[in-house]
Amino acid sequence: MAKVDVSGYQTFGDIAERLDVIVSEVRDKDVSLERSLDLFDEAIALGSKAVSLVDTTDFSPEEEARLGESQGQAAAGEGQVAPEKDADASPDGDPAPEGAAAPDEA
Repeated sequence: MAKVDVSGYQTFGDIAERLDVIVSEVRDKDVSLERSLDLFDEAIALGSKAVSLVDTTDFSPEEEARLGESQGQAAAGEGQVAPEKDADASPDGDPAPEGAAAPDEA
């Protein structure tokens, strides 16, 4: 396996675009197995590059504050219990109108 050069891809957008092209090429029935394996190797290298972009991302103070807020909100929501559904409720969760038959009783 030859080392794939992914240094030209500096953003997630660049990586995502290339991965979309790779997917299209691999789905083409006329692509040889050898070419498909080369594309697979490139996709793996691009995935590793994306991981390294995440690991080395420097956030501005404003971005860190927003990230902290969103993580705090997500953590606060984890302890909430979803309300139980009413047995007479319609599939969308609204109670059935008075006197109306439930969908399985029609």
